[in-house]
Amino acid sequence: MMSPTAEILKRKIENFGPDALEAFAKMMESFEERNTSSISPFYMDEILYRIRFHNENPSTKLDFYENISELKKYCA
Repeated sequence: MMSPTAEILKRKIENFGPDALEAFAKMMESFEERNTSSISPFYMDEILYRIRFHNENPSTKLDFYENISELKKYCA
């Protein structure tokens, strides 16, 4: 049996239109990604700094990851 709050949310979600449902699903996915990160805040700041630097200086190489798009997926 679900809690009353979960039941209320379930009923509201069931009434979403297709666009709202898709937007809600993407929002929930973004929360899940943030919660599963095992990278410490210190290292996350360093990685994000390097990504910004690389975006501003595209001729540089990332010394800690070969594929920047995969890194962004885990850290964005």
